[in-house]
Amino acid sequence: MIPRHQKVLFVILLLASVAMGALLWRLRERAHERLLVGENTAPTQAPEVAPAEQVTLLVANDTDGSLLTQARTLPLPPDPGARARVLLGNLLDLYAAPGAAHPVSGGAAGIGQVFLLPLPGAKDPQNPGAQLAVINLTGAFATSHPSGLETETLTVLSICGTLHANLPTVTQVRFLVDGQQHATLAGHADLTRTYLTADAIPAGATGQGAIPSLGTSPSPGTNPTPPTSQGSNP
Repeated sequence: MIPRHQKVLFVILLLASVAMGALLWRLRERAHERLLVGENTAPTQAPEVAPAEQVTLLVANDTDGSLLTQARTLPLPPDPGARARVLLGNLLDLYAAPGAAHPVSGGAAGIGQVFLLPLPGAKDPQNPGAQLAVINLTGAFATSHPSGLETETLTVLSICGTLHANLPTVTQVRFLVDGQQHATLAGHADLTRTYLTADAIPAGATGQGAIPSLGTSPSPGTNPTPPTSQGSNP
């Protein structure tokens, strides 16, 4: 005859097995339900890809201190601030590439944000939609940039010229570093002034010859505060 304690143990084990089976079945059903929900909420269309457009980059050359125009085809977003950031990111990627004629490390990561603001002061009747671009460089980019008047000036010129070549409404540029006004790029090029983009493009847009001299407009007494609406974030 089976002892009573063995019968009790058998019943306990049987009940535990039934409970475990029921739990596993329920977990399986929940996993199946989550799978069905995931299928129902999956996007039915591929994400929109920005259309490719032909752009012009003004690329610096340290050999002869020139700016050379380079045509490229890039996917550009519709937002002007985002377009500006993509353009400048591609420009800095060229400088970070091996064998670059104007070697500067950091690439596109050196551009923190680009803000496009209405031009302060009196409106230009020939360009009523004129804008001021506020370019926020990263501290790492400024710290790692080669020091020297010519190399720093070429970087500033190429940024201003590239913006003007592709966004003609951008007529002035100011620079920040990590969101703050910075005296120079790497010890020489003045970042406290406001640059005129039109003066950054060499005559005939060939880029040959001496570095053009950037004009300057009166700088505001206070540093521009970038808004959150018209800029582009990393």
